[in-house]
Amino acid sequence: MYSPPPMSVLYLAFETQERPGRLQKLQKSGAHIVVAEPRWPGFFELAKREKPYAIAIDFSGSPSHSLETADYMSKARETKDAALFLLRVPSDRMEAVTKRLPQAAVVTETELSSRLAQLEQEAEARARQKKEAAAAAKKAARAAARANAADKGKAAPPAKAKPAPKAKPAPAPKKKAVKKPAPASKSRPKKKK
Repeated sequence: MYSPPPMSVLYLAFETQERPGRLQKLQKSGAHIVVAEPRWPGFFELAKREKPYAIAIDFSGSPSHSLETADYMSKARETKDAALFLLRVPSDRMEAVTKRLPQAAVVTETELSSRLAQLEQEAEARARQKKEAAAAAKKAARAAARANAADKGKAAPPAKAKPAPKAKPAPAPKKKAVKKPAPASKSRPKKKK
């Protein structure tokens, strides 16, 4: 049986000694976390492949680079609908962040973990509802097919007699093409009378 790939959260942070510990905190939420550095084009290729429902960008490594990455991800067709979370935004960048990314939430790891847990529960509930709706539709289709088969087993009411289609007249026989003699050429001298 096919099972869809797990829904994922893209966590963009530069490789540091703190990153593994931060990642562990996020994984406690139950979310499938995919980690990458915010380096072009790698992070975007990964985002297109994973189709994350949320993107978390850590500003501690390079705030200006992280801001550009977040801005790009918020506008790209493939990622603009994902929830955007920003971690460790420096106070001197806060005004630029709120202007350029009004839809982004500036959070701590603890806040992000609780939000991811909530998003996971909502996603599971939507998936369960979708699965139940598909099962109900399948059940209704089977019931309709059984009812249709039962109706065919009963004597069908007599069908109205349709008039016989009118016969089309036979096509006329094709005439054979008659060859015409080739025209006399003008280069021959005319006979005198």
